[in-house]
Amino acid sequence: MKNVTWVLLLLLQAPVLFAQEPVKVTDMLKIKSISSVNLSNDGSKAVYSLTSIEPDGESKTDYKYASQLWLVGTDGTSAPRQLTSKENSSQAAWSPDGKTIAFVRAADGRPQIFLLSLDGGEAIQLTKYKYGASSPKWSPDGKQILFAASIPAKDLLKDSLLNPGKAVPDFPLERPGFDNNNWLKSSAKADPDGNIEEVRAWLDNNVTDRKATLLNKLNFQDEANINGGSSITHYFLVNITAGSTPTPVTRGFSRLAISDFTPDGNQLLLVGNNDVSQNPERILENEIYIMNKDGSKLRKVLGEKGKSFSGPKLSPSGKLLAFTYGNTSFVNVQALGIMPVNGNEKDIITIPFDRTKGSFTWSNDEKYLYFTAQSNGGAPLYRVDLKTKKVEQLTDYNGGIGSYDIVNNKLVYSRTDISSPFELYLADAAAKNAKRITSLNTEWISNKRISIPEKKTFVNSKGLTVEYWVMKPANFEAGKKYPVVLEIHGGPSAMWGPGEASMWHEYQFFCSKGYGVVYCNPRGSGGYGQEFLRANVEDWGAGPTSDVLTSLDKTIAEGWADTAKLVVTGGSYAGYLVAWIISHDQRFKAACSQRGVYELNTFFGEGNAWRLVPNYFGGYPWEPKAREILDRESPFNYVQNIKTPYIIFHGDNDRRTGFVQSEMMYRALKVLGRPVEYVRHPGGTHELTRSGDNRQRMDQMLRTWEFFERYIR
Repeated sequence: MKNVTWVLLLLLQAPVLFAQEPVKVTDMLKIKSISSVNLSNDGSKAVYSLTSIEPDGESKTDYKYASQLWLVGTDGTSAPRQLTSKENSSQAAWSPDGKTIAFVRAADGRPQIFLLSLDGGEAIQLTKYKYGASSPKWSPDGKQILFAASIPAKDLLKDSLLNPGKAVPDFPLERPGFDNNNWLKSSAKADPDGNIEEVRAWLDNNVTDRKATLLNKLNFQDEANINGGSSITHYFLVNITAGSTPTPVTRGFSRLAISDFTPDGNQLLLVGNNDVSQNPERILENEIYIMNKDGSKLRKVLGEKGKSFSGPKLSPSGKLLAFTYGNTSFVNVQALGIMPVNGNEKDIITIPFDRTKGSFTWSNDEKYLYFTAQSNGGAPLYRVDLKTKKVEQLTDYNGGIGSYDIVNNKLVYSRTDISSPFELYLADAAAKNAKRITSLNTEWISNKRISIPEKKTFVNSKGLTVEYWVMKPANFEAGKKYPVVLEIHGGPSAMWGPGEASMWHEYQFFCSKGYGVVYCNPRGSGGYGQEFLRANVEDWGAGPTSDVLTSLDKTIAEGWADTAKLVVTGGSYAGYLVAWIISHDQRFKAACSQRGVYELNTFFGEGNAWRLVPNYFGGYPWEPKAREILDRESPFNYVQNIKTPYIIFHGDNDRRTGFVQSEMMYRALKVLGRPVEYVRHPGGTHELTRSGDNRQRMDQMLRTWEFFERYIR
């Protein structure tokens, strides 16, 4: 086994030894990604979404994302072929007979469902619904498709089909001084000089014309803007003949999402909450329901105050139900439960597995339940043996399994590892005899000098084992010293490792520029269980700092890192931690924070992720005990100690963390006369570095590197 390990290491290192080209910043434009892998019912074919980056029109500097559907046979010899080419196409779903694929594509500015026959011909538009149509699911008999549409609340109030009787919601409007009848728009003539009703009508028109934004919602920030409106997702059935009129399945103001049909096609499985007495945005509990496919006889299967039941998946026979459940805390590993679909809480069989689980899929014979879970730097595929109740790990920690599907003995999945951020693989039901069946990224990467991460561990001050990875510069030579960048992940419950795709290019870019890269999963990270996940509660700063700096110290002890050329970078929560570190430690020559949180009391108000505050710090800024912790844990309160040269990034439209805190941090450092640079990206959201404007993605990476170079060369 030892010899085999050495051979594998040599094979992995072959690109480093023999390839000629460094990884460039523009190589991010070559990366193709896979999502939504689906097998036909007989397992003979798989359809998947392939996203690439291509020039935006005639521009030589701007690039856009393009997503199309591809098909591949599972005989192990067939080459993938492209199915769609117009617009962006996604959300593919097989018909039960495997002859037709339903998918979503924009038409007249809204998503609509199209049908593509594998016998040939152009795709046919099935829906022309005024609110759009998405998430198609075939009925088991193949005669209908279920789809979702988002309906603005103001339209729902007037819709007699979706809101019989045109009733107002039972839950409070939450507009001071008004009762629920004020949901309805005034019928008075708008007049700024008129009576009170006419003035109110005039004010309403200003909201409609976007001259004012009226906010009465608790959650008034979406990902890019403030938003005073609300919408309800409803579901519809439509016959598969063109021109058919959709029939509503859900109605009213309940927060319910349909998971799937029951195998007999007569009922639907739902998740959400049917409590219409409370405002939906104040409800944290999730419940599981079953109802007839015409929307009648809604029955609660699972639900309990203070608990959340999620991710329901029916077995092929419809007799068993798998799901996750636990309390409503964000800082919690949900349990995996299985029970008879006609049972109740007392019938739940809990499967012990201390990781966050998802993407459930049953084997056809119901002997196994498959799922993925981030764990120890990877995202392996697992399965539960229903007879023994034991969990079996099918793939390794050196890779991440993304989208997958299994039918009989055919398993098809997307995998991320050091050799490629995305490729599609074919294997048997035990994930044995795996074969790569795409070459989306592997071929161009084979011509690059790639650095291989080395996994290491230590035990921290809480007795927890912390894993970290060291990547040497691509041009590494023993006996020489090199600059090192400490990379930190966000979340704080995210997890990094060789199986995580979003950082693949950035790590290799810095290694190609002659830097070593060190990253770790400090206390509070996901992928290591409940105790590890909660180890940073009321301790966002000092504890995680100890872990990430220990990983750096242990790397320095190897002897090749230049301690005069250390830099640090991170985004979101990691932007916070970078600020904390440089306000408490002076070892770094330069530092970078992206889309960070710096003053936790302000974050409570300006970020849509505000619930992190009560979940991690036990209360709200006006409560004395919580305020004391929030002040203690806010890097901004130590800004006077920051002397490290510092570049701060934020997107103009980042509403997840908000951008005011970065302005506070920048202005304070300017007043103090410290070396600081501030970069804002117009239109940028919190997802800028992962799925944002590609020119801005390159801009941020190059500006970070260029800033570091000022201080280490």
